[in-house]
Amino acid sequence: MTIRPATPADADAVAAIWNLYIRDTAVTFNSAEKSPAEVANLIASRPAFLVAAGADGGVLGFATYSQFRGGVGYAQTMEHTILLAPGASGRGLGRGLLTAIEDHARAGGAHSLFAGVSAENPEGRAFHAALGYAVAAILPQVGRKFGRWMDLVLMQKFLS
Repeated sequence: MTIRPATPADADAVAAIWNLYIRDTAVTFNSAEKSPAEVANLIASRPAFLVAAGADGGVLGFATYSQFRGGVGYAQTMEHTILLAPGASGRGLGRGLLTAIEDHARAGGAHSLFAGVSAENPEGRAFHAALGYAVAAILPQVGRKFGRWMDLVLMQKFLS
């Protein structure tokens, strides 16, 4: 496995992974699929957008981050997104991607990194807890998908 910066050529593969979660799971509250063009724009505009590539070069997962909220007061607080292709978990890809994102954010002066994890994603919460994230807040019924309200768990890790 190789972790490397994403390029616009990765946009189709990243969109395919992301859209699986958008269509089929409560991992993300978003219900609008991402086009490859939208993903290519995110790759170009985010401080870091990394992919984990297999031996054949295929994208097995991705991680990215951006500022948690707008405004200069939040300039050192970031929020990340990390998703793996089906069947790619359990091989250290997620840990490698998240560690690389944390290192990049830390080097850029970030003080803390948030993960917004669906309360319906116990695996995501356990993954983040194992990497040092702590629950900072539970926001009840802030997401709506599949005809129901869902809670968001904000998990935070201090980088400095």
